Amino acid sequence: MLVVLLLLFGSIAWLVWIVSRASFAATETEGSGWRDLWTLDGDVDRGRYLLLGFSLMAVKYNLERLVAGMMFKRSWSVFAHYLHAPDLDFNKYKGNDASLYSLMILMSFPFIWTGLALTLRRLRSCGLPSWLVILFFVPILNLFFFLAMASLPPAAAASDSARFFDRLIPRSDVGNAALTTGLGGALVLLMAQFSTALLKGYGWGLFIGLPFVLGLISSLLYGHHKRRTLGECVAVAMLSTTFAGVVILAAAVEGVICLAMAAPLGYALALMGALFGYLIQSRSRGEHAAAMLVLVCGVPLLMGAEEFAAERDAVLPVRTMIEVDAPPAAVWRNVVTFSELPAPTHPIFKLGFAYPVRATIAGRGVGAVRRCEFTTGAFVEPITVWDEPKLLMFTVTSQPAPMKESSWYPDLHPAHLDGFLVSEGGQFQLEALPGNRTRLTGTTWYRHEIRPSWYWRPFSDAIIHRIHERVLAHVKALSEAKA
Repeated sequence: MLVVLLLLFGSIAWLVWIVSRASFAATETEGSGWRDLWTLDGDVDRGRYLLLGFSLMAVKYNLERLVAGMMFKRSWSVFAHYLHAPDLDFNKYKGNDASLYSLMILMSFPFIWTGLALTLRRLRSCGLPSWLVILFFVPILNLFFFLAMASLPPAAAASDSARFFDRLIPRSDVGNAALTTGLGGALVLLMAQFSTALLKGYGWGLFIGLPFVLGLISSLLYGHHKRRTLGECVAVAMLSTTFAGVVILAAAVEGVICLAMAAPLGYALALMGALFGYLIQSRSRGEHAAAMLVLVCGVPLLMGAEEFAAERDAVLPVRTMIEVDAPPAAVWRNVVTFSELPAPTHPIFKLGFAYPVRATIAGRGVGAVRRCEFTTGAFVEPITVWDEPKLLMFTVTSQPAPMKESSWYPDLHPAHLDGFLVSEGGQFQLEALPGNRTRLTGTTWYRHEIRPSWYWRPFSDAIIHRIHERVLAHVKALSEAKA
């Protein structure tokens, strides 16, 4: 194993040395040699930054892929750090998982330092504040940050394409803001359709990359003819983001509820993009058409690469517990099948999310088929464990849409309603308590294919908890009434 690692690290060192020598020899920046890969002194031009950045990313990914495959017999995606980021609590990892993630982190240190050094020097070349290097550590945003840094000219340079933009962009504040907002709405609509309708994907590119680029481009366009204040850049970015949401709603791409759920993330990232755009335009007079073009092209490329490399998310459990003043035998009868539930009172169900209405069962024991009727259809649940009156476990072979979108279009059915929030199975566990009482625990195992999961998981967990609470409260009421 040690020999394999030495060979791999030797190969990476050799390749980096070759790339660095070739790239430094082809540029006019003073200083050359492999030492510049980690020094913080001086600056670096965009050609060298682009070449070294792509080379190091390619080498790092292939090195990780080789180590994961040869040493741990595991596949490794180029998006593994984003789609399957390890928990920071390493006590949760055992055996090969702990060794794999520990080794990957150790292997990342030289690449992190090299990327940090190159980015600091590139920021210095562009005349931008060095604290922007924190974007180097933000997943997905660092890809767009890299593209921007690789396309921006030196601080004193002027872009020839500014002449075209001088004629295209209105000089009046109102006209400029209107054009910026309209272009932003068109960009988001086009990219959203590309991601959801063509790629059938809801991922980092859509929810992280697109709003950041929207905020950045909005502030750059608005600051093309004259320098804008930070407040003006933020205002036009927020206006563009809001208008983009209206366009998506009017074009029947999404409904009100999903847009409202995505809004906090979208506005926060548009704000970050606006801040970055403000810093660029205030130092380089807004002449950065190349940067905007690279970023716009980078969004669909990221979306396509993400969907090509994406793997299915892990199955996640959601558990809800209630105590019932009735023995397990009485509770069991109302778990297997239950009558019509009363109308829901929780406001979440009034927003269009599906909720259970009744449950029936055909047969008895393992192999019986339970049907849990929701407002959007039925869950078909074949029984896999029938341990009366302790445990009822089932899989899910068919399920309806998780919600009905709120929109003025009666037949709106976005792609994320089919196969993006999937229930894999569930169980009811009954535990006898003193005093002829029962602890009833409902569990649902599910996965969702909407990323980033750390943002969407709290929403889905909360909805499933509300569904559990509705069913468990009904079982409790039925059981206690007959006890």
